[in-house]
Amino acid sequence: MSIASYLRIIMALCFALLSRQAHADELRPAYIELNQISEAQWDIVWKASAQSPLAQGHIILPENCEQTTKPIQKLELSNQITRFTINCSSPIYGQSIGLRGLEFSNSDALVRIAALNRDIQTIRLTPNDNMALITAPSQGIITNVASSYLALGFEHILEGYDHLLFVLALVLLIPSFKRAAWTITAFTLAHSITLIGTTLGYFALPSQPVEAIIALSIIFLALEIVQILRKQSNTPRLSERYPWIIAFLFGLLHGFGFAGALAEIGLPQNDMPLALLTFNLGVELGQLLIVIIAIALLHIIERYKTSLIIPIKYGLAYTIGIIATYWFLERIFT
Repeated sequence: MSIASYLRIIMALCFALLSRQAHADELRPAYIELNQISEAQWDIVWKASAQSPLAQGHIILPENCEQTTKPIQKLELSNQITRFTINCSSPIYGQSIGLRGLEFSNSDALVRIAALNRDIQTIRLTPNDNMALITAPSQGIITNVASSYLALGFEHILEGYDHLLFVLALVLLIPSFKRAAWTITAFTLAHSITLIGTTLGYFALPSQPVEAIIALSIIFLALEIVQILRKQSNTPRLSERYPWIIAFLFGLLHGFGFAGALAEIGLPQNDMPLALLTFNLGVELGQLLIVIIAIALLHIIERYKTSLIIPIKYGLAYTIGIIATYWFLERIFT
C-alpha cells in the first residue's frame, strides 16, 4: 500500500471519528493555595480549568475554620480562579482538608499550605482519597515540593498520550537502548527549554496550532518508520542517522504542550524553579521507563519470534499514524 493510499484511508477513518470528543493531552488537576495572613486568618486561592468538572467542586475546610468573605471569581487563561478568606479558631495542623467532587473526576488536586514561619507544605488529593490530614511539616520545602512535582511529571508522560506515542515512535525508529536514551534526552532538553521559557513568560504560542503540530510530529515519525521498514534505498534516512536532531526540533514544540499542562496545574510562585526542575525530571524518568519496557519487548519478540517483528512494527506504525491523524484533524476542526 502506498503512502498516499494510507493517508486516504486514515483520513476517512478520522472523519468518521470526529463526531466523538477526545482529549489526548490532558493533565488538569485543581490547585488550592492556603496562605496564612495572621495567626487566625488565611487567604484561599482555588484554581481549576473552567471546562473541567472540578470547577464545580467545593473545598472542604478544616473543622475549626469558617469562611469570612464572599468568593471572588474570575477567568484567567481558561482557568476559573476563586479567592476568599477564612478564620481558624486554632492551628489547622491535625485537621483535614479536601475537595468535594474530586471523587467523580479523573484528575488530582494539589494543596499548597504556606503558614507563617513554617516550611511550605504540599498535599496531593486524588479521586480515591479526596481528603487529607494537614500535619506539621516534617519535611523541608525542597523535599516536599520536589516529591509532588516529580510525581506529576512522571504521571504526565504516562497520561499525556500524544507525548507517549511520540516516545514509542522514537523507539520503533531506533530500537537500540543507548541511542534511544540519548534521543529521548535530546527531546527532554528541547521541551524543557520551551516549557521553562513559556512558564516564565519569555515567549508563547497559541495552544491550538501547537497541539495540531504535535500530532503532525507523530504522523511524521510513523511515516518515517514505514519508509525505513520498506528499505527502498540503501542510503540511511535523516531520521536514522540523526534521530536526536529530529527529537530535539519536535521537542521544542512538545514543550509548549507541557507548558499548557503546567498552566492548568499551577506552579507555586515561591518554589517555581524547583517545581519546574523536578517536573522535568519526572517526565524524563517516565520516558526512560517507556523506552526500557518497549525495547525489552521488541528484543524478546525478535529473539523468539523473529518473523513477527517486522509485521508488528508495521502494525504499530500504522496504528500510531491513524491515532495521530485523528488528533490532528480534531485539533484543527474543534
